[in-house]
Amino acid sequence: MGRVFVVGTADTKAEELTYLAARIRGAGAETVLVDVGTRPTAVDVDVPQGVVAGYGDAGAIAGSDRGIAVAAMGKAFATFIATQDQVNAVIAIGGGGGTSIACTGMRALPIGIPKLMVSTLASGDTSAFIGISDIVMMPAIADLAGLNRISRMVLDRAASAIAAMAQTRIASEASKPAIGLTMFGVTTPAVTAIIRELGAGFDAIPFHATGTGGRTMEALVDGGLITGVIDVTTTEVADLLVGGVLPAGSDRLDCIGRTGVPYVGSLGACDMVNFWARSTVPHAFADRLFYEHNANVTLMRTTVAECRAIGIWIGRKLNACAGPVRFLIPEKGVSALDIEGGAFWSPEADAALFAALAESVEWTDRRRLIRLPLHINDAAFARAAVEAFRDIWN
Repeated sequence: MGRVFVVGTADTKAEELTYLAARIRGAGAETVLVDVGTRPTAVDVDVPQGVVAGYGDAGAIAGSDRGIAVAAMGKAFATFIATQDQVNAVIAIGGGGGTSIACTGMRALPIGIPKLMVSTLASGDTSAFIGISDIVMMPAIADLAGLNRISRMVLDRAASAIAAMAQTRIASEASKPAIGLTMFGVTTPAVTAIIRELGAGFDAIPFHATGTGGRTMEALVDGGLITGVIDVTTTEVADLLVGGVLPAGSDRLDCIGRTGVPYVGSLGACDMVNFWARSTVPHAFADRLFYEHNANVTLMRTTVAECRAIGIWIGRKLNACAGPVRFLIPEKGVSALDIEGGAFWSPEADAALFAALAESVEWTDRRRLIRLPLHINDAAFARAAVEAFRDIWN
């Protein structure tokens, strides 16, 4: 039987919470009803508001400033939920405050534990609530202010979903080493070939290099769930330094230094910076070279100066890596667009990128540069990447 934590602010959502918990129990799962409101209430719950508040700054939660109280309760709930045994799943309901509180706690849980947030904010930009977690956001459709034909329908479906997730057994690949890979549309042939070359002995886990992809991969490295990295698509660094919409965090690659995991890297898609629709591109870039990937995504070619900065930034990060490192330079281009005759083909910019990287790193026997007279999407590049990885893995 799954054990589902049902979370919400009982001072404003008691009727909906009680209904939701009953529907989950009806679907065959056990429930633990948790009140994360900022004010005490007499509603019958399994974990009262005061108990959760005791895991944080109870004084701030009880204060008159709602913003401070909500933030403090979010931190308290995160501490509370992380200490609980047998959390098979978490479901929460809420508006603005409840969504913030519940998601702060759910982000503290490991990836893989089902997390479902029924929210009035689910149809907008939810990145601040989800972060790099696996929270599923479900639109509440109508406001959560009592039971009606709409709220009952939504809560019924949510109850069935979380009960099923809590009771589902997941097949484990724990016997295989988990290897993280980074990919983008313009490096997909390379990563697909690398996964094929790795073979059945590894559990290859690719991450879309969209800012959150790189951060998620590195969080799993820090957590010990990924034990080797083939990071051929470092394009998030370009967005970070130039101002694109899919940036890495400033701590990109720091976990490789902390953990010492075997690392193979390259410069995939560092020829581009990402923006949304063409109309959203900042005016300061008006005279640049663009490629419209689709109606919603616009790519901008990096300049010689920008490529030099990217190479230096990555190089300095590699210098902090005490573990085994192999870094591959594909001298004939770093993306599907950066190829002779392609929209972003620029030997000058690529040369600046490669030289800056090569000159910024203190190369040693454990930290080696490998130059290849290949394009990143050539089959031979994939074979070389896997050969380098097997060398340091062994």
